[in-house]
Amino acid sequence: MANKIEVKDLLEAGVHFGHMTRKWDPNMAPYIYMERNGIHIINLYKTAAKIEEANEALKKIAASGRKILFVATKKQAKDIVAEKAKAANMPYITERWPGGMLTNFVTIRKAVKKMSSIDKMKKDGTFMTLSKKERLQVDRLRAKLEKNLGSIADMSRLPAALFVVDIKAEHIAIKEAQKLNIPVFAMVDTNSDPREVDYVIPANDDASKSIDKILSLVTAAVIDGLSDRGSDKEAEVFTEETATTEAAAPAVEDAPAVEAAAPATEE
Repeated sequence: MANKIEVKDLLEAGVHFGHMTRKWDPNMAPYIYMERNGIHIINLYKTAAKIEEANEALKKIAASGRKILFVATKKQAKDIVAEKAKAANMPYITERWPGGMLTNFVTIRKAVKKMSSIDKMKKDGTFMTLSKKERLQVDRLRAKLEKNLGSIADMSRLPAALFVVDIKAEHIAIKEAQKLNIPVFAMVDTNSDPREVDYVIPANDDASKSIDKILSLVTAAVIDGLSDRGSDKEAEVFTEETATTEAAAPAVEDAPAVEAAAPATEE
């Protein structure tokens, strides 16, 4: 079950700290509570409401069996995102965004398949027939592909949505998603334009504690969606098995009533 969203927990995680007021984007005004010591403070009640809204949509996507691609390449976010996305069994990009990751997905898939073919070579012994120099080159290529694309190896089709930490840092990913009408969920700080994304979560996107808190909440919703999908599948299997069993069972004639079978007794 997804974690309950408590404003006090968001406060403790420092989710409310925005950027210096001179760096603000006026479009974030609806999500700003006040200014303190030259820094904008985010309205956490609005943050909580936006998390609820995003979580409901993310849960539905996960329950449908589609993938959500998590994107965060900044230092303080990448390890957190990798950990949370893995736990939710979702693909993620935490190294440099590969240009054309979405808009040229066919080429990206070819690169992923290249990894698989190298692995197959190592299993069937073909790899050892190469020269030492060739083996070294292949190993280097495999390592490079793993670093950049290993986390999306199981993503056989375009994701149904993106979840982004820091829309300024990941502007290329967002542009690609927009071209393909892929909805974008994102942590949006006070220095960014919320109009760039479909589901805005106003939050501090620089502090690791804040990132961890938001990612914990949204991935819990994703895991809930996956759990619902699993339950639905089990119910379908049970229904199908029951129907098959009932159809296969031989017809049974109605048994005579016990009263009719019993001998009459004299008073």
